Amino acid sequence: MGPVQGQAQVTVEMPATAPAASELPAPPLYGSKSIAEVFTSAAASLGLPGFGNALNLPTSQRVCVVLADGLGRGLLKQKASHTPFLRSMVAAGQGAVPVWLDSAFPSTTAASLASLGTGRTAGEHGMVGYDVLDPAQDKVVNLLGNWDAGVDPQQWQPHPTVFERIAAEIDVVTISLPQFGNSPMTQAALRGSRFIGGTSLHARTAAAAEAMSGGGRSLMYFYANELDKAGHRYGCQSERWEHQLEELDSTVKRLSASLPAGTIILLTGDHGMLDVPESQRLDYSAEPALIDGVRHTAGEPRMVHLYMEPDAGASRRDALLDAWRGRFGERIWAFTREQAIDAGLFGTVAAGVAPRIGDVMIAARDTLALYDTRRVRPTAMEVVGQHGSLTKAEREVPLLCFPAGGKKGRRG
Repeated sequence: MGPVQGQAQVTVEMPATAPAASELPAPPLYGSKSIAEVFTSAAASLGLPGFGNALNLPTSQRVCVVLADGLGRGLLKQKASHTPFLRSMVAAGQGAVPVWLDSAFPSTTAASLASLGTGRTAGEHGMVGYDVLDPAQDKVVNLLGNWDAGVDPQQWQPHPTVFERIAAEIDVVTISLPQFGNSPMTQAALRGSRFIGGTSLHARTAAAAEAMSGGGRSLMYFYANELDKAGHRYGCQSERWEHQLEELDSTVKRLSASLPAGTIILLTGDHGMLDVPESQRLDYSAEPALIDGVRHTAGEPRMVHLYMEPDAGASRRDALLDAWRGRFGERIWAFTREQAIDAGLFGTVAAGVAPRIGDVMIAARDTLALYDTRRVRPTAMEVVGQHGSLTKAEREVPLLCFPAGGKKGRRG
């Protein structure tokens, strides 16, 4: 989704009263067609008790879930000419298995990978943004690659992962970059598997083939982050992004050829992406009305969490909402924590998780990114490809399901 000519100057005055929850976009399809159903459905397809097969996956002895960070449904369709192998798999059909899923909300890696790993919504697992308020410390903490020393990832996200629930019964393997082996994000969201690192996609593909060659029942998680990195730096409409998409296509083709024949391969993403032009990457902290009464800011440039001062009442909160609507009009959704919860955006929200969510939330509706330059590095505003909000480009991810046609491994 590129910039729309003239849209940057649009300012539409919105009603002073906050919108009803029903006026927000529909919540992710938790429980039926979201990223949270991938591992749980895979476990059910492997014959493990206690899991529902919401995605109607075929029965198998082996499942390999390929998670392509940043692979949006719309982008995959738009760039289909760059993916001959995946295009052929799409053309072959996949029966009752849905062809797309919703990411978690927000549409960001921390939330979606935690939903993938636990089978739960963000309101349950507590990974409610890229960075969010830790009420216990009264400070904003990062939930992806720069965890705060005062946050125990296994206490922040205490629910057992799918891996932990099934590791005693089948082989559970993660193939990813070496630095993620024991990272706090892995400890929180994806703990419990046998981890194998590989620095390149070729190395990870070879490791996957070796790990699954034993023939017994197996669930494999294969992570690829190259597409997301290219999108953030160069944009998802860039040649660099298209090159990484071609690399992903080749990787999945190699996996299909090298995994034991009949292994079910699932390809999905944790979120989509759209490009934000430099002129629309804005510093909202430079406008006093947009931070009046705000104690902490957090979230994503396209999904901002604003936390009010403890003594700020409802009138001050409503004045903040009015200020944001007056400034950005229909370019944003502006809503409260309670409205987000009522609308089901986070799914069922645990009592301990609710305070981590902003009192006021600002979600971008068009090509807009919003920064608080008091607390982020200047380089953050150089990011081209963005995600986190509720648009289709960000929240809808593909789901491809097909059997590997590769090696005739020993059958379990």
